[in-house]
Amino acid sequence: MAGAVLRGDEDLLTGRWGGLVVLAVVVSGCGNGDSMESFGGPTMGSSYSIKYVHRAGLPAPAEVQAQVETILDRIDRQMSTYRSDSDIERFNHLPADHCQDMPAPVLELVRVGQQLSQQSEGAYDLTVEPLLNLWGFGPQSRQEVVPSAEALTQVRQRVGYRHLRIEGEQLCKDAAVEVDFNSIAAGYAVDTIAARLEAMGIHDYLAEATGELKAAGRKLDGSPWRIALEEPRDDRQVAEKIIAVDHYAVSTSGDYRHYFQQDGRRYSHTFDARTGAPVSHALAAVTVIHPSALMADGLSTLLLILGPERGWDYAEKYAIGAFFVIRTDTGFVTRTNQAFERLSGAATQKKQ
Repeated sequence: MAGAVLRGDEDLLTGRWGGLVVLAVVVSGCGNGDSMESFGGPTMGSSYSIKYVHRAGLPAPAEVQAQVETILDRIDRQMSTYRSDSDIERFNHLPADHCQDMPAPVLELVRVGQQLSQQSEGAYDLTVEPLLNLWGFGPQSRQEVVPSAEALTQVRQRVGYRHLRIEGEQLCKDAAVEVDFNSIAAGYAVDTIAARLEAMGIHDYLAEATGELKAAGRKLDGSPWRIALEEPRDDRQVAEKIIAVDHYAVSTSGDYRHYFQQDGRRYSHTFDARTGAPVSHALAAVTVIHPSALMADGLSTLLLILGPERGWDYAEKYAIGAFFVIRTDTGFVTRTNQAFERLSGAATQKKQ
């Protein structure tokens, strides 16, 4: 994940597959004492970045950063699959038929994941970590390789959202499943940070973590926060649309860069839990705009799993604003639904 890179008067923040670029003109200050503040750093194996308009009476920038990093540290301790002492990893190491007390945010994310699993008929699933490890994409993986049919059959016995249940403040399992929050944790983090900024009186901001974005209000010069949606190309950046965002989150999921090839076939890191294998359809990336960064994060992954036809139908059924990038023999084509156009509104424009 690329961090913030200054280029002229634009601060560029790239999304998970390089599909989002935040066009934020950096202005040092105004005559009334307001200023644009920014900070960031490493988080969740990637990076985070916060930009906001500092006005008189607001907490000092150092205090704002300290509160944001406290949130990120707490989420890491609760949900990271890359540290053995996190709440979710301690649960993942439990055998079948065991329960563990969990903090409320973990249970909240499990409930969201269960909802998305049910609505996608099991295609989206929080328990795919054993599959990710088997194919070489997970935190415990050794190498990227197509597994044997026998190994795949064995691992699939440890995958399935129906093996999870919540009992009071405990998370329980009836099979040796492992939970992976990578498809929703960053979105949850952005929502939590945004809520904290609002509570501190900061109402003009852009919050980003590992490519998940949420913006509210205006920049220092009064212009909106603008995000460019890019065509996935290695040679150069090609902006398909530029949207202005206010009190909405934007999430892009794609398989364009994280994949491997074996025997002439391409295998992406996006899995359909029902088959236990990477998806093989032509949908390269999906961008979702939603009031909740948590939901935008999860829904962009869900739509990518479902593919160009079923994903489109799902977005239409639930009125999800979605921007699809579809791979063809001659390049990429894009498709945008009415919900996306409505949510981005008149601020959406085609870049010439």
